[in-house]
Amino acid sequence: MSEAFSPLAGFTGTARLFPLPNLVFFPHVMQPLHIFEPRYRQMTADALEGDRLIALVLPRPGWEKDYAGCPPIYSVATLGKIVADQKLDDGRYNILLRGLSRIHLVQEIPQCKLYRKAKAELLVESPVSSATKERRLRKRLISTAPALLSNQGAVIDQFRKLLKTDLPIGALCDLIAFALPLDMEFKQSLLEELDVEARTRLLLKHLSGLAKKPQMAELPFPPEFSVN
Repeated sequence: MSEAFSPLAGFTGTARLFPLPNLVFFPHVMQPLHIFEPRYRQMTADALEGDRLIALVLPRPGWEKDYAGCPPIYSVATLGKIVADQKLDDGRYNILLRGLSRIHLVQEIPQCKLYRKAKAELLVESPVSSATKERRLRKRLISTAPALLSNQGAVIDQFRKLLKTDLPIGALCDLIAFALPLDMEFKQSLLEELDVEARTRLLLKHLSGLAKKPQMAELPFPPEFSVN
């Protein structure tokens, strides 16, 4: 794909920040969002008039004390592009966001807008060192992840099909981490791990322990529609 047609071609190094509790966004995934707070309506309107890019970022623990203000956030987020949008009569929005890239938030930018912005750098992951090693890790993912969805009916068939696609294993890990009901701080640690092999092994170790807990199979897949 040429640079002119890249989804990131319009990225200028500045990211609109959308801190969302209880959601860690990843590259390669799609997330519907209902936008109703005035600051995020303004953010969405500006994005739609410009590059259509928004960075979803997880607030740090204790965010409840200052949610209406500027709670501390993690420095690694995911830059996403609005691929579908609907503006409602009362000014709210329904949007569909596609994850594009991990980013490092370098420094927040003071501005007169209601929402937050930051200087940001695109992050590049390191691939698995060999094709043989990647095949072994993929096989372990295929055998481990579906066990957490044993009571989810037909959806597990779709999940297995996803696991058997030719997606790069880094993308596969991101999709699994996003879809399964894992602890938010653990998901954030996976987002921050740029070494694909290390990320995969970290996820596998975590999933192996969770597979022994039957209550995990009762939780929803895929994640529910998120609101701000």
